[in-house]
Amino acid sequence: MLAIGGCLATREELSAARAAAERGAWAAATRLPGSSLIVVRDRTGLRIAGDRAGTVTVYWIPTREGVLWATAAAPLAAFAEAEPNPAVLLGAFTVRGVDVLATDSHFHTVHRVPPGHALVLAPGRPPRTEALPVPSAVASFEESAPAVREIITAAVSRRAASSNPISSDLSGGVDSGTVTSLAAACGPLLAVTYTDARMGEQDDMRYAERIAHDHPQITHTTIDGTRAGVQHFDGLQDPAVLPFTDTPSFTLGLLAIKAAQLAPATAHGSRAHLTGRGGDDVLDAVPTMAIDQYRAGHRNQALRRTAAFARTRRAALWPVLRQAARTQRTLYPQALAALADTIKGGPEHTAQRGPGTSAAQMLTWCGSGAATAWLTRAGRTVVADLVTARAQTARPDTTPGALHERLALELMGDGHATFDQISRHQWGLPVHAPLLDNLVVDACHAIPGFARTQPGDFKPLARAAFTGHVPDYLLHRSTKTAFTSSLFAGLRTNAPALRRILDRSLLAQAGLLDGPKALASLDSAARGEPAPLAALHALVVTELWLATLPTARTTWWEQTTAPTQEVTR
Repeated sequence: MLAIGGCLATREELSAARAAAERGAWAAATRLPGSSLIVVRDRTGLRIAGDRAGTVTVYWIPTREGVLWATAAAPLAAFAEAEPNPAVLLGAFTVRGVDVLATDSHFHTVHRVPPGHALVLAPGRPPRTEALPVPSAVASFEESAPAVREIITAAVSRRAASSNPISSDLSGGVDSGTVTSLAAACGPLLAVTYTDARMGEQDDMRYAERIAHDHPQITHTTIDGTRAGVQHFDGLQDPAVLPFTDTPSFTLGLLAIKAAQLAPATAHGSRAHLTGRGGDDVLDAVPTMAIDQYRAGHRNQALRRTAAFARTRRAALWPVLRQAARTQRTLYPQALAALADTIKGGPEHTAQRGPGTSAAQMLTWCGSGAATAWLTRAGRTVVADLVTARAQTARPDTTPGALHERLALELMGDGHATFDQISRHQWGLPVHAPLLDNLVVDACHAIPGFARTQPGDFKPLARAAFTGHVPDYLLHRSTKTAFTSSLFAGLRTNAPALRRILDRSLLAQAGLLDGPKALASLDSAARGEPAPLAALHALVVTELWLATLPTARTTWWEQTTAPTQEVTR
């Protein structure tokens, strides 16, 4: 049994997991503290698993000699001389509620082991994936809160004990504030708060300063992006000098900000930087949990939750209720098939009123975003075919809340993995997300999403778990800072560089993207008009990823003295 990466298990826990594997319960190895790659070999074969959130993902390709597997897709793609997969690249920013990756990757012929699964390699048998057992979501809120506290505290404290000195993000929000408070209880800690002229108008700085003041172990430093002269989309003029990540990374659009934010931590000599990433995915719930609540038999509570959601979004009640009813009556494969038909129908069928997602749309199984209008006919066909393929394999017993919860978790996990990859490469600083650990995800998701949250109450699970351990004023915080104005400002300043990136669009050269339409959206955003900001961000980093993709086999592989044996660099 091998545990590689951020494994926080004690010697006793490792021994117990190995003993369980010897008895045939090999999945016990995947429930060790931390977030790591797990490899178990027994009499029946080899099992390789990443984590549930996708911060560690396993990929594989078949070869003449058997199977090559790795925790990155790019070197396998180079070995197989595989091209990027345009359906996955386009689907990532044009559709929602669709498992775009599933068992695919960003490359043709490179297979992905979905998070929560293991790759099983047995002699004389073809490779297969096997779902890992997870606790069913039946635990009560009251009974689970102490376990959530114990597991999250261990995830933070074990990192603090094994890495000294350490640092952390301290945005002032519930998630980073909780992680920072728990880490400060273990010893000295450098906490870094990033702000700018626009974010300074929000509550974050006030909460961050109060947390730092109340914890003597914290040394607090603030980075003002406006004074430092950094903002979104800085530093993208020359793609050749940008770091490469295994999947397109939103962090590229924040590269200058992250460099400034982490500079105090690197100067401090930090060996691990803690973040609150993943807090929304484990302590909060997606809107469609109201439909899961209805299906679970709690109909009155589900209706009240839906009405409260409409009020929060300042939306008319009846359209929201009608959409919730439609989603409840529809099976997921049917919704996917309908979406594929809509995309194939062309822009007039997929057009929506604005760049955002309305309250009613947030209660649908799936849908297309404003960026669908950027696709050519060939691009629409590629995306529609992917959605059709997902419809053919989707389980009819899937519930919308559980689906959207999983997709959001995996998106956050991938985003954290690429951020950590960039931070290690650029600044030599490992970035940790304790809230994305397997045991944390399991403990929080053992409580149904509709039981983890209550309408009008922000993250009650955090308050129930950490009252007495984290400042009360933080646990009762009900506001959350929006970064939209900062994003608009950075996009406006860097519009010329972003235009050059889209002018050279490889997706447009492949006939999949209508370049002028995408540029028109960019220009609208630069003028401060409503625009699909997230999709523009995703398109920019996708084009940069394609432009910097090292596909040559010699970049990743070298021939050894044995003529038929190759090893990764």
